Amino acid sequence: MSEKKYDLEDRTLEFAIDCRLYIGKLPKSISNIEDSKQLARASGSIGANYIEANESLSKKDFVYRLKISRKESKEAVYWLNILNRINPEFNLETEKLIKEGKELKLIFSSIIEKYKI
Repeated sequence: MSEKKYDLEDRTLEFAIDCRLYIGKLPKSISNIEDSKQLARASGSIGANYIEANESLSKKDFVYRLKISRKESKEAVYWLNILNRINPEFNLETEKLIKEGKELKLIFSSIIEKYKI
């Protein structure tokens, strides 16, 4: 089980880093800067809350933190979709990030479902 935790911690870290590298390539317009700030916050929060979930003291807290990670995954995808429409020249890279954000959301949903009473 700890190996799976590590894999998801690593995967969420990679997603946050990939989002930041993507942000660095975007043109510096006011909308890109503001939307990128939101993406950076959401993408980083996914892994941070997953790590918190793994350190939780109760099942309720664990599920709560996973729900936050799932919510932040959805939010990251939202900002990526906005940036994708504004910056179509980065479509291929953005689509890969959107796919990963959606996969993370599905993973968190699956774990949450397993812990439902």
